[in-house]
Amino acid sequence: MNEEPARPEPAAPEATAPGATAPAPVRFDTKIAVLLREDLETWQRLNVTAFLVSGLGTTVPEVVGEPYADADDVSYLPMFRQPVLVFEGTKETLAAAHGRALSRALPRALFTTDLFATGNDRDNRAAVRAARTADLDLAGLAVYGPRNAVDKVMKGARMHP
Repeated sequence: MNEEPARPEPAAPEATAPGATAPAPVRFDTKIAVLLREDLETWQRLNVTAFLVSGLGTTVPEVVGEPYADADDVSYLPMFRQPVLVFEGTKETLAAAHGRALSRALPRALFTTDLFATGNDRDNRAAVRAARTADLDLAGLAVYGPRNAVDKVMKGARMHP
């Protein structure tokens, strides 16, 4: 089973009232995971990761937290409410993970190698549509769901260095 890396605990308030306890660390019962093919170039890994996670917030709104604001009250867009774990694996690991994600009906996004040659959303969708599920040449996969289900999907993958 893949172990989630340690996350820093939220900072304790600067002043805690006498007798009050610091808030417990936040633990999520769900997981967001990205699996990248190990033979991708660095720029491809970053690009694929960004594309993959972009779909989750629109279809699984509970993964998105509240908007941010700084001390000067300048507002910023909301982000995911939990970490995104990034894994890597072989082409075969990716294909197996894809099959497990499908069998568990988890929300998922994919990025095929064909998408490196396209330049727009319409052509991206057409490239994916042209391939049968078993023939998809996957470069990356993102999944969201219960922690244990996502762990099972990521079986055989290793944390991205």
